[in-house]
Amino acid sequence: MQPKIYFAKDHGIDPTLIDPDALYVLERLRQAGFTAYLVGGSVRDLLLRRVPKDFDISTSARPEQIKTIFQRQCILIGRRFRLAHIRFGHKIIEVSTFRTGENDSGLILQDNEWGSPEEDVLRRDFTINGLFYDSSNHSIIDYVGGWEDVQEHLLRTIGDPDKRFKQDPVRLLRLLKFHARFAFKMEENTEQSIYRCREEIVKSSPARILEEILRMLESGSSAPFIRLLAEYGMLAILFPVLTQFLRIPQGKMIFHYLACADQLYQHKGKNVLDRAVLTACLLFPLLERELDRQYLSKKIVPHIGEITLVASSLVKEILIQSFSHFPRRITSTMLSILVAQYRLTPLSGKRHYREKLFRQKDFDLALKFFKLRALVNEKLVETYTSIRNQYRQFLRHGEQRRHHHHSHHKSPHASHRDKSHDHAST
Repeated sequence: MQPKIYFAKDHGIDPTLIDPDALYVLERLRQAGFTAYLVGGSVRDLLLRRVPKDFDISTSARPEQIKTIFQRQCILIGRRFRLAHIRFGHKIIEVSTFRTGENDSGLILQDNEWGSPEEDVLRRDFTINGLFYDSSNHSIIDYVGGWEDVQEHLLRTIGDPDKRFKQDPVRLLRLLKFHARFAFKMEENTEQSIYRCREEIVKSSPARILEEILRMLESGSSAPFIRLLAEYGMLAILFPVLTQFLRIPQGKMIFHYLACADQLYQHKGKNVLDRAVLTACLLFPLLERELDRQYLSKKIVPHIGEITLVASSLVKEILIQSFSHFPRRITSTMLSILVAQYRLTPLSGKRHYREKLFRQKDFDLALKFFKLRALVNEKLVETYTSIRNQYRQFLRHGEQRRHHHHSHHKSPHASHRDKSHDHAST
């Protein structure tokens, strides 16, 4: 099958948006006599005039040949799907070998049959991710009609959607992810296939699903994504308790929190908020409702120990017992973020910020979540600003104390910091 080729005058890609290290890898592979192209999301983003997050390369070179070219700079990873990672400091350029082999029997389990560029692209998920970019002559190579779909803002699977989703059900999440991120419309058969195949999602590895969800929370489009998951009935499969909560009016608060987090990402770019802070957006409105139901509606003010119990049972019910159980490092940090909110704004209304609170190990994250609360509820802005200023002052004093301590006597016994958690009732 002959691909369509589009040149610079057709596509107008700005070559300065391409990572020089990716161009270097392409060049080295070509010099060694191999075919090598940019592929997937980076090509799509360049066509949409967006700066790509990462640059993936596909080549005719086998993993061992790639290793020979790049030597110590390259590590080979994966058994089921062998890939080369070329390292540039902390950055990694991922290089895969063209694959072939259709798997009609359902889930793809084994994936190291080498093939041609055309065979490789026919195994990819959506047409908009099935384009190659040849940096030697700035051309785009299109076997699947992806160029037109990018222009039309259309999401369509490569080949039969049911077959595609059954081979790798995580593609269902990816479809909704692109719909949320780019606001592209879904081709009708592709969209209908979500309803036919959504139950397949439980055949995926929980770790991959969790990674997709966490990445979406960090994408700046988390609110529309969670809304779509609920709309297409996939949230009910993955997070049943959360889905029930979203059906009541208070559940809509979750979208307010996510929208505020998205706003921060759109302004500041990546790694703005810790994953535990983002996950707390899903749980805090539920925690408020539960405390109200179990205590406040009965005119009882719960103390911090009781709040901790309610919060930890929610974490367990929603995140640990869901399809993708969240790892402990996220859930335990999130628990301390949630509980700290009731030290920052005690239900009793008495405010007292002690240094002990500022010393808690996740306090800076609790403060970041408090910032989201202030974005959702303007009444908290003043309190947030005042606590933030006190905390900054506390950190400055700490710096001065440390500096003073070290310059006076280089004692081997550094001052013992009080790490005890404050269990006083609020």
